[in-house]
Amino acid sequence: MPVFLEDYYQEVDGKVVISAEQASRFAKGVAGDFNPIHDVDAKRFCVPGDLLFSLALAKYGVSRKTSVQFSGMVGKDKPLLFPEAVDGVVDIQDESGKVYTRLEQSGEVSHDPHLIETLIRKYVMFSGQNFPFIMVPLMEKHGIMFNPKRPLVIYESMSFELDRLDISKPDLALVESTIDVNGKRGDTHFKFAIYDGEETVGFGDKKLIVSGLMPWDAEAMGDMVERFNALKEAYPS
Repeated sequence: MPVFLEDYYQEVDGKVVISAEQASRFAKGVAGDFNPIHDVDAKRFCVPGDLLFSLALAKYGVSRKTSVQFSGMVGKDKPLLFPEAVDGVVDIQDESGKVYTRLEQSGEVSHDPHLIETLIRKYVMFSGQNFPFIMVPLMEKHGIMFNPKRPLVIYESMSFELDRLDISKPDLALVESTIDVNGKRGDTHFKFAIYDGEETVGFGDKKLIVSGLMPWDAEAMGDMVERFNALKEAYPS
């Protein structure tokens, strides 16, 4: 595992255990994600999907083609098994066999520490900025929003494909954001490009499911953005 990830998990009897404090520090300090569900004292606390993705990438390496599917919320101190890959597929699961994250990889794989750490940092910084920087303009454009009293936003999956793995200066940027609305549910895609310096070397897609959609309310959303900004400014850099 890259050294910087050692602060965000512990290994107990061959299993990965993530405390609420470790998960919360990763969400806020690495990803810039101030979703209340990652607060240490949250009633429905959830380990960030991006931390699970980061640990998986650190253990199994960066492949030319990667996809991650999230199928359950990981609570604090939940022992997780990261088994050996079978035909490029890994199911990250608890001791009872319940799967929380599926990693699928194909093609050439790199275990270069610099590439892994830099790609993780760049992706989670991009991912953590989904709210408010990407989602709010997208929802306003479509005249809809999630319920601010009970936001239901589920991180369903992410994937990316690289042209090559000899990447020295990886970076990410948003290419397109879309939302497909079906009643009170919206399937949201954030498509991004992956660069090596000035050269485009790959593309990816992050998918969120937004439930409980309601008509756009600029004042209510403005209050949410203000709270987000206040939390971000108060957090020690």
